[in-house]
Amino acid sequence: MNKTFGVIGGDRRQAELSRLLAGEGHCVRTYGLDRWKPVGTDTLDHAAAADVVILPLPLCKGDGVLNCEEGAVPTADLFRRFRPRQRILAGQVRPQQRREAEEMGLTVEDYFLREELAVANAAATAEGAVQTAMEHLDRTLLGMECLVVGFGRIGKLLSHRLQGLGARVTATARKPEDLAWIRAYGYQAAETGSLDGCLSAFGAVFNTVPSLVLTGPLKAQLPQECLLIDLASVRGIEAGPDGPEVLWARSLPGQLTPQSAAAAIRDAVHYILLEE
Repeated sequence: MNKTFGVIGGDRRQAELSRLLAGEGHCVRTYGLDRWKPVGTDTLDHAAAADVVILPLPLCKGDGVLNCEEGAVPTADLFRRFRPRQRILAGQVRPQQRREAEEMGLTVEDYFLREELAVANAAATAEGAVQTAMEHLDRTLLGMECLVVGFGRIGKLLSHRLQGLGARVTATARKPEDLAWIRAYGYQAAETGSLDGCLSAFGAVFNTVPSLVLTGPLKAQLPQECLLIDLASVRGIEAGPDGPEVLWARSLPGQLTPQSAAAAIRDAVHYILLEE
């Protein structure tokens, strides 16, 4: 696979990704990653001219703005630097950016849609959530009542890890089949939309649902010393004066396990290119 890679924007995951690709003998050009001293630092235009361009996970950090620490780069301006039939890969591509690309004759492939990467990312997020909890708690998870809101990939893996540490896990879901699986795994089950009156015993709450679930009145029912960790890309726990403080712990793989996260992205990219 003798290709030139352009790695543009993102966090330490992308910096580590550039090192992995360079270590495999590829020519790598990067932009927007100077903070982590990646290989192949270059101009935006030069990086954008590579055979394969790898954009961040998530692609955007705001409406129409590339997830990049070098400054505000509108995605529409970035896409104008690409050419038709160029391989452009990105993570969590929003409909707006997909439309912008299509209007310019481009195809942006979402590498985060690959199940193997989504599972690896969920595992790293679950591990990071446990690490974050242990760093902020003044007591052990052993015997603690823990609530995991949502039973998707992250919720499943996080519940498993918490139970392995001796926590008493309650997991929530909306679908009857997910509630059945929660009980089958040996956790307590609760319906996500029916938490009113059921929150007074929890020492830690982990949200994985990317929509508002725990509003101020529900937060106020939690013990004041309860640790709230919001893992969702969109806040699921309302910030505000009611109830305990909320830690919004987004993109934990990029912060805590960037090398493993980069390896997972690298593998997904290789699979995509091999399937051409």
